[in-house]
Amino acid sequence: MTIPTSSIDQVIPGQGAMAQPEPAKPKKEKRRRFRFVSNRKAATGIIVLGIYLLFAIIGPWVAPYDPDARGDQFVAPPSADHWFGTTHLGQDIFSQILVGTRAVMLVGLAAGVLATLLSVLIGVTAGYLGGGWDDSLSALSNVFLVIPALPLIIIVTAAVPGGGDTLVALIIGFTSWAWGARVLRAQTLSLRRRDYIEASRANGESTWRIVIFEILPNLTAIIASGFVGTVIFAVTSEITLAFIGIGSVSSWNWGTILFWAQSQQALAQGAWWWFVPAGLAIAFLGTALSLINFGIDEFVSPRLRSMGKTKVKTASGRTVRMRVGFTPVLDNSAAPHTHASPIPVIGGKPTPVNRSKEAAQ
Repeated sequence: MTIPTSSIDQVIPGQGAMAQPEPAKPKKEKRRRFRFVSNRKAATGIIVLGIYLLFAIIGPWVAPYDPDARGDQFVAPPSADHWFGTTHLGQDIFSQILVGTRAVMLVGLAAGVLATLLSVLIGVTAGYLGGGWDDSLSALSNVFLVIPALPLIIIVTAAVPGGGDTLVALIIGFTSWAWGARVLRAQTLSLRRRDYIEASRANGESTWRIVIFEILPNLTAIIASGFVGTVIFAVTSEITLAFIGIGSVSSWNWGTILFWAQSQQALAQGAWWWFVPAGLAIAFLGTALSLINFGIDEFVSPRLRSMGKTKVKTASGRTVRMRVGFTPVLDNSAAPHTHASPIPVIGGKPTPVNRSKEAAQ
């Protein structure tokens, strides 16, 4: 018996007349890789933070004036020559803000990286190894939890006047890791007894490989949130120290601008342009870091992704509007459900129910 070639083409999958092109990859699967960036909060925060980093790199080169140069326009309001006005010595405030961005970002990022590395190293090690290591490292974390960072910075900077921003970043980093280490230790204690960790141990995986490839990926969101929080604390600490006059007032940052504005009674003179731009720069940077933190939380927690949405789309494509105070349960099945009413039992015997009466009600 011979089979025509056309029939063979029809029965062989993927060939002949019945062959159909492979379905295109859905757009949703392609977007999963960029889900974090597609979050509006995270994207806005990353863009604003990127602008600050750009100013920190090129700020001293693109500043229109030398921030220390004195001019003949004293306490002048914003104009075409001086976008953010001038100080009591005729110094350009816009140039001071551009040049001061580098010091603020340097202290914040350096302290955040140092504190994050210490918290990961100590917290994960204590949680995974346990025993004497856990007791020793936990005791060390408890000691650093009660060390006040700002008084220590004041004492050290007074003893080492030439330390500068690098010394401040090191002190903030060495005193800000303990809380993150405690959180990572608790999460590691929860992960070390999971089935996939036990399977890795049974397969003979080394400790460092289990920690790096099995535990740390599950702690990424906590590590990122801790880093963002440390950067915010470091930035505010640096500005606070400069505002109260700790350290050199000749090196420009946003706190130094506020220090001179406060010491020269800028508010009493009505020179709002002297302190408002620096305050807005601090506020926008804090907002950007907070938005990134919110984006990380929503990226990790599926519940937070849909929080605040008023419309939810079902699997069938139907859109349901959510009301405040209600948690809707969406039914994605096409078949209708029949809900049978329970039959009441009186005296051990079932009592018949009048269905017509129920329907009328």
